Amino acid sequence: MQVSLMGLLVCAAILVVARYSRGMLIIGLIASQAFGATAIVTLTFLGGSSPLIYTMFAALLVMATTVRRRIWLDLGSVFGSIRPVWVLTSLMAYAIIGAWLFPRLFAGQTAVFVQSKTRGAVVEASLAPVSANTSQTGYFILGGLTAIALCVLLLHSNRIDQVRRGFFLWCGLHAGMGLVDFIGKNAGAGDLLGPIKTANYALITEAVEAGFVRITGPFSEASSFASASLACLAFCYTYWRKTKSRLAQWLAGILLFLTILSTSSTAYVGLALLCLPVAFSMLVSVLRGRVEREEILVTALMAIGVVAIMGVSLYDAGALEPFVRLINSTIINKADSGSGHERTYWNIKSLQSFLDTSGLGVGFGSSRASSWPIAVLSQLGLFGSLMMAILLGVLVAGMGRMREWVDPETDAVATSVRNASLAGIIAISVSGGSADPGILFFIALAVVSATRVRARRSMAAFGRTAWHQTAAEAI
Repeated sequence: MQVSLMGLLVCAAILVVARYSRGMLIIGLIASQAFGATAIVTLTFLGGSSPLIYTMFAALLVMATTVRRRIWLDLGSVFGSIRPVWVLTSLMAYAIIGAWLFPRLFAGQTAVFVQSKTRGAVVEASLAPVSANTSQTGYFILGGLTAIALCVLLLHSNRIDQVRRGFFLWCGLHAGMGLVDFIGKNAGAGDLLGPIKTANYALITEAVEAGFVRITGPFSEASSFASASLACLAFCYTYWRKTKSRLAQWLAGILLFLTILSTSSTAYVGLALLCLPVAFSMLVSVLRGRVEREEILVTALMAIGVVAIMGVSLYDAGALEPFVRLINSTIINKADSGSGHERTYWNIKSLQSFLDTSGLGVGFGSSRASSWPIAVLSQLGLFGSLMMAILLGVLVAGMGRMREWVDPETDAVATSVRNASLAGIIAISVSGGSADPGILFFIALAVVSATRVRARRSMAAFGRTAWHQTAAEAI
């Protein structure tokens, strides 16, 4: 085991800032997502697995919640009022059993893709137990425990403001380090954030796509940076639309700029999909005859952008040629590239492994795919995929009609966190290789679930008050 000094320094800095922000564990956990390639330790006995710094904050949160004096009563309240927690617990148990049993039960009966210890690349091999069964399952279980711990804390007291400050700190750090990376690379200084990238990952930080420098920020590659950018953008845009926050507005603009310049296929496909609900929302506003100023601003900026592009193309037809090459290489011709063929093959074989195991799956961490839904299906099987779909359905449903029973700020934060998580799911559905939905999914699940319970309590309290008033008037 090798401890990363830089990882410890980054953790200490986050702890200081989170402590100053009056929410050390929750704010620290959320903000630590900004460091997507900073490991705190390298576990040589698990094949060189290097847990990112968020795992330390998640473990601290779980331990701090566990030592509470009323922990058993708090857990009883969580399991008694939040039904999705039972599904989450069942899925965690299934993941543990499957990670140990299925690679042994179906050993050699199907092909999987694993990280080669000697070649340092993903290779095709027969199904067998690997170190990723332990490490990937461990990350997933830690995420599930974090969700339960957050539910305990959020139900016990109103900590939604800590969640809000944590997400703004995360988005600010992500945008700031993205700008540093963009300026440094275009100025010829290289990867200025290289010293904090201590994870045992293959670093693809100096790549160039169609003449454009790829923006990776504090992550190991442009695709991972783009996934986080989409999540942060969804949070800031939603919060801006609901609260008119100037900070969220400016952060959303910077994040949109960085997402576009990340030169990642994940960014462009994800951004196109995220534009669909935005366009639908604007259409609904037009049909209702209640167009908001923010919607007019977004439409005006889009129109200005289109006019500017047309003007540049008319003035100099060759000026847009680099951008055309970029779109061709990242989207139009992506499927015909060597990387595109390779990832398509991963997905096809992953679906075949689902059939080869009679729908049970190959076990958590046994293989790698190129799309999160396919990874879930191949690793967790049909039963595990159904449970994951139920949890995803909780996020899709969001606050629903319960938003009427919470204050506007709480609704804004819960909806923004939920949209950030869904944006992250869209991103990993394009290029994710693991069945783990990520820590953001579990944070959002806890925030939405706990907020809905608090809303139901407010509704019940209002009903009791109204009944007593009616009874008093009758007397």
